[in-house]
Amino acid sequence: MQAYLSAMPGWKCGLGKQINATVEKAFPEVRKQVRWNTPFYGKDDGWFLAMYCYKDYVQITFMTGSSLDPVPPKASKVEGTRYLDIHEDEALDKEQLADSVQQALRLPGQQL
Repeated sequence: MQAYLSAMPGWKCGLGKQINATVEKAFPEVRKQVRWNTPFYGKDDGWFLAMYCYKDYVQITFMTGSSLDPVPPKASKVEGTRYLDIHEDEALDKEQLADSVQQALRLPGQQL
């Protein structure tokens, strides 16, 4: 995971590390794995969050995002999954991310 985060280019590196630290703080027992060039965050029964580094933004994937309040803004073709895209000029709302992680922990994890 650390190698992936350190390899994120430019401003995305700092953002990726902030996302990682926020998830760790909200859930210290988090399981982490990089699969398909994507960092995944999980718990005993499956994965609840992932992030992906695109050219112009970093995308946080909430596997059960349609069950969160507030629902992350971007829809997915995968039922229940929602996305949050963060661009260079946008700040990470750490409190909201931590709250979303806490909500996701109460929902079933996803198997991949």
